[in-house]
Amino acid sequence: MDVRPFWLAGRPATGDAELTVTNSHDGRVVGLCSVPTADQVEEAVAAAVAVRAQAAALPIHVRADALAHVSRRLAERAEEIARLIMEENGKPIFWARGEVNRAISTFRFAAEETRRLGGEVMRLDTEAGSAGRLAYISRVPHGPVLAITPFNFPLNLVAHKVAPAIAVGAPVIVKPAPATPLSSLVLGEILAETALPEGMFSVLPVPNDRAGALVEDPRLPVVSFTGSGPVGYAIMDQVPRKHVTLELGGNAAAVVLADADLDWAASRVALFSNYQAGQSCIAVQRVIVDASVREDFLARLVPAVEALVVGDPADDRTQVGPLVSVEAAERVEQWVKEAVAAGAKLLAGGTREGATVAPTVLADVPHDAKVSCEEVFGPVMIVQTVSGVDEAFATVNDSKYGLQAGVFTRNLDVAFRANRELEVGGVVIGDVPSYRADQMPYGGIKESGVGREGIRSAIADFTYEKVMVLTGLSL
Repeated sequence: MDVRPFWLAGRPATGDAELTVTNSHDGRVVGLCSVPTADQVEEAVAAAVAVRAQAAALPIHVRADALAHVSRRLAERAEEIARLIMEENGKPIFWARGEVNRAISTFRFAAEETRRLGGEVMRLDTEAGSAGRLAYISRVPHGPVLAITPFNFPLNLVAHKVAPAIAVGAPVIVKPAPATPLSSLVLGEILAETALPEGMFSVLPVPNDRAGALVEDPRLPVVSFTGSGPVGYAIMDQVPRKHVTLELGGNAAAVVLADADLDWAASRVALFSNYQAGQSCIAVQRVIVDASVREDFLARLVPAVEALVVGDPADDRTQVGPLVSVEAAERVEQWVKEAVAAGAKLLAGGTREGATVAPTVLADVPHDAKVSCEEVFGPVMIVQTVSGVDEAFATVNDSKYGLQAGVFTRNLDVAFRANRELEVGGVVIGDVPSYRADQMPYGGIKESGVGREGIRSAIADFTYEKVMVLTGLSL
C-alpha cells in the first residue's frame, strides 16, 4: 500500500514515520500517510510566516480563482473523495456524498465572498474639527491560521477553516484528526494545483500529543479549533493572548410542541439523532415533547428509529454506520447502561456490535445521567416530557451547552419567542437542530464555543479592521 505524502508549504513531503488509517466497520487498513518530523513542522511554520505579507497582498482574483478551482475539482472527484471519507471515517456512503457536496458549496461560497471583499468609506466631516477628512476602513488578516480539525467531518470542517483563510489572504496550517487525515491530504493535493504561493498552506498529520507546540507557537496568531470542549478550553487557557475560535460540543434539543406535525417531527428526529452515527455536534440528543402529544409522538418515533438501516457504510441503503472506533462505541454503550441502571427506560436499541451501536431511545432519564447532561456523540436520544411552552424552553436552556435547537411548531409567535428565549447560537423552526447551511453563521454559546463559522463570519473572525484617514480633501 502506497504511503500518502503530507503537504509542506504547498509541496508533497515525507517524514520518518507513518500513520495507519483503518476502517472502523471491519478493521481493514485503508491508508497510510507519512508523518512530518519536528524539523519539517518548523519548516512549514517558517514558510507560512515568510509568505505572510505576500499572501495578504494577493489580488482578489487570485484568491477567488483558487477557491473556485478547489470547488470544481472536488466536484470532478466527488465519488472518489466520498468513498475515501467512507473508508477512513466509517460514515455511510450516503452521508459521505453529502459531505463532499457541502464542501463543494463551501469553497464556492468562499470564492463568491472573496470577490465581494472591499473597504468601507466613511466621511468624517460630520464634526467641524474633521473637515476635509475621510476614513477608509479595510479588513486585514491577523496572520497565519492554525486549523485543528476533527474526525466527524474530515473534509467539510477542514474546508470551513481553509477556505476563509485563503479568502482573506492568510496562510493556513491544517492539523487533521489522526483518525481521518486522508481527506485533508486530498484537499492539499487539489490546493497544490492552484496559483497560490508556496507557504500558503500545509497539511501536517501530526499526532495530537505534538499539537501543543503548534498551538503555542507565537508565529501562528490565530487558532481555529473544532472538537471537544475540554481540549478546546485547554487551548484557550494555553494561549490567552491569541485569537482563538472554538467550535465545541452540544447536546442539541428538538422541541415537539402540541401543534407540531408529528409524522414529520418523528421522521426527522429519528434520522437526525442517528445520522453520522450521532457523531455530530448538532445531532438530536434531547427530545423535549409536550405531554399532550407524547404517546402519539412516541408511537411514531420508536418505529421510525427501528426502521433505520444499520450496517455496512459501503452499502447505498445504510443510514447508520459505525462510530469512529470500537473504543468510542464502548463508551456510548456504557453511558446507556449507566442511564438504564439509574432508572431510564430503554425504548429502542441499546446494543453494540463492534464499533456499531444500535440507534437508541431512552425515556425517563435522570437529569444527572451522562446521556442527559453531557454530549453523547453517538446514536442515542433521550425523551423528556414537559407541559407547555414555558417548561419546554426552560428545559432546553437547562444545559451547559448552547449550540443549536429545533422547535416543531406552526405558531409564528412561538417561533419568534423561541428565537428570543432559547440560549443557543441557532434556532431552527419546523425542523431538527441538525440543519446547517454552510453560508450561514454557525456556532454556540455557553460551553459550545467562541466565535462563528460560515464563510462571511469566519472571514470577519480571521481579520481585524484597519482604518486609514485621508486629510485635506475637498469633499
